[in-house]
Parts: sequence; structure tokens; C-alpha cells
Amino acid sequence: MTLSQTLPLNGITPLSHLGVIRAVGVDAASFLHGQLSNDFALLDLEHARLAAFCTAKGRMLASFIGFKRSTDEILLICDRSLLAPTLKRLSMFVLRAQCKLSDATADFALYGLAGATAQEYLPADAAPWSLRQAGAASVLALYPAAGNRRALWLAPAGQAPRGETLSEELWQWSEVQSGVATLSSPVVDAFVPQMLNYESLGGVNFKKGCYPGQEVVARSQFRGTLKRRAYLVHAAQAVSVGQEVFTPEDLEQSTGTVIQAAAAPDGGWDAIVSMQIASSTRGDLFAHVALAEGQSADAAQGAALQVQPLPYALLDDI
Repeated sequence: MTLSQTLPLNGITPLSHLGVIRAVGVDAASFLHGQLSNDFALLDLEHARLAAFCTAKGRMLASFIGFKRSTDEILLICDRSLLAPTLKRLSMFVLRAQCKLSDATADFALYGLAGATAQEYLPADAAPWSLRQAGAASVLALYPAAGNRRALWLAPAGQAPRGETLSEELWQWSEVQSGVATLSSPVVDAFVPQMLNYESLGGVNFKKGCYPGQEVVARSQFRGTLKRRAYLVHAAQAVSVGQEVFTPEDLEQSTGTVIQAAAAPDGGWDAIVSMQIASSTRGDLFAHVALAEGQSADAAQGAALQVQPLPYALLDDI
């Protein structure tokens, strides 16, 4: 186990890279239930949902953490790079549903909490995706990272949680270490949810009704056709979202893609990579680096990747 995997984290950080879509109306829950990979029809005020918004082919267009602020109001937190196109596409399907969708990012303050600060706002036994109210704020438990509790804190704009400052770089690294990938624009429309381990993280409900891409997602799970999973990796040099991952035997066909990456506090970079399951035990993976002018192909093989243990168990394929 590396130092990074045990580093203590504590404090708060504003999450400027995330945005908020608001769904309001008596049909908000039923509408989202019919569009996303998770169950929103039975969503209560004490839990959040991880969910994917997919194409008809089951490929993810966005990922959300969604929760109710009230009976008829649901907030969806996603990467800002995907908010506008996702809001536009979702709005196309509202039709006669009594549900109004809008970009509510400016209406809310959104912070990440880590370590003792997260513990101040959450019960000791709070499981991931559990939700509680702290005054005007909604606080939801996230998956831990490097042994540290983490939470999202959302309240009306202008408010902020108590706590010392945690750097945005450390929070981004904690996101990677949690193993829960947030989709962003460089990797849109490329993966079914299971390729990011969403079925193992509570992000896919296989018992709910239809939604775009449901048949493909279900077939991947129940017919044993899933060939990719998400894994944690470490590299000595920088890697970035969207970089392709290769093996030395095949420099033409990639075996994986970097989904999320951040600088590691004790050096190097950590990343979440969706890759071929068969490649996950290899010790010779590398992320492609673009050739500089005059540089030979051999010199630019790329950043060597070391696969690290996931912080959670993967569900067995059925």
C-alpha cells in the first residue's frame, strides 16, 4: 500500500467543476425514473442516487448524483462540461410530463467535505448515498477515499460549511481514489454504466422499468458480454482524461481509456481507467503520449501504469 492510499484528508473545498440541474413538478420523479439507470420513483428524502443517462445503445451521456430537496424537487449533480447538452437532451423528452428542468447551478453552493469535517455533518454509520439535512443544507455521504470519509454539501448560494480549507487538487485526487468515476466531455458516449462499475456502486437498478439503453445495459450484465471494467492506476508522470491505454503487443488498438485523473500528493498521478478485464493484471500497460516534433515512436511510448486495488468489491457478472 502506497502513502497516497493512506493519506489523511480533512476540510472543505468548493466544487466549481460540478453543476446542478433542477427537476421540479409532480412528475419529476417519474420522469427521471424513465430516463436514468436508477430508481427515482421510490427515492425518499433520506437517500441519494448515483445514475447514468444513456443513449439508446446504452452508452453514457452523463452521470449524476441525484436527490430530493422536497417531494416535488430533485437536484441532479453532474460535471459542468456536460450540463448544457444533457439538459437540452433531457428536456426533449419531457413532453406532457409535469416537470420543469433548469440549470440551477447559480442557485446553490456546492462543497466537498473530507475527514473530520465530513464526520461533523454525517452520522457515524452513514452509508454511501445516504442523505441528511443540516439546516438549509443537504449533506450526502460519498464513497470514502484513502480511508477518509467524504460528503457532498449543498445549500442555497452564499452559504458555506464550517471547516478548514482543503485544496481542490486533493479533493480531485480523493475523487479518483474513491473509484467512483464522474463522466466528463472527453469521454462521453463511450461506455455502458458497468464499464465504470456503476452496477457495483448502486448506480444501476436492474429491476426498474424501461429507460434509454436499458436493453443493452441489461444484456451486458446478464449475458456475460461485459469485457471492460474500471480500475485504479498509478503513473509516474501526468495522465489526462481521454488518453488511450495500450499494451506493447498492440500499439494500434487501445485496451482502455483514462476516465478521471489527478495528481497524487506523494508524487505521480492516479487515475480511473476503463479497460479490458483481460488487461487488468498486466504489468506493462501505458497511457499514450502524443509525439513531439522530431520525437521517435519508441521514445514516446507513454506513461507506464500500475494497476492498484479498488476500494470496493465488484459484483459478479450474472
